[in-house]
Amino acid sequence: MVRPFDMVIRDPQSLAHRLEDAHPQSILRQALDGGGRVAISFSGAEDVILIDMACQVADHVEIFSLDTGRLHPETYRFIERVRDHYGVDIELMYPDQEALQAFTRRKGLFSFYKEGHQECCSIRKIEPLRRKLMQLDGWITGQRRDQSPTRHHVPVVQTDTAFSTEQHGILKWNPLANWSSGEVWEYIRANDVPYNELHDRGFLSIGCEPCTRVVGPHEHERAGRWWWEEATLKECGLHASNLEQPVRLVG
Repeated sequence: MVRPFDMVIRDPQSLAHRLEDAHPQSILRQALDGGGRVAISFSGAEDVILIDMACQVADHVEIFSLDTGRLHPETYRFIERVRDHYGVDIELMYPDQEALQAFTRRKGLFSFYKEGHQECCSIRKIEPLRRKLMQLDGWITGQRRDQSPTRHHVPVVQTDTAFSTEQHGILKWNPLANWSSGEVWEYIRANDVPYNELHDRGFLSIGCEPCTRVVGPHEHERAGRWWWEEATLKECGLHASNLEQPVRLVG
């Protein structure tokens, strides 16, 4: 018997074209009803919207989040608020402790300011994500096309070329690809969706504490992420397939 998921992963472009103008909740329903094991990746404001919508169309939603060990205290409190608000479990994925300890002994805690963030992110984010994705058929992200120069062409569904293997294909669903920042916050306010309190202090895109700063007037929302690096390379590796020349995924 051929599952809907099996048909989708063979031709995600056709489905992306068909769903291009669909409401995000319709895209979510397609992802969750497709016959594969699919989970929501949770970290920011967009991801909580996905959880809010998914809880309306599914009895059970699998959710995970990457705990790098360098998140803001406000972010940890935010995770707990989302758990309580929706009555959901959020699985926290942690870095491999031996690899992390070896890295910090060798290079200290802030080597990314001089050498770039890729090696640190590889240990703290990419390896735990890869470990999780090997259990899944697909993952759902809050990526939007207007977030940064690296995301202008993000489709609503795609093969994840960064993490798929010949033996294990993975779909990436981006239900909010067509939404603007304004639409995100309109939904949050209209539906009383919890959000990270750091947003009220001028943080527009929130990652690890050392790599996130307040965004100034007229700056792009991801200008506060890895601000010391060139804008067209600002992907930590989770979405390396967005880059024309993807970063090498270490680990």
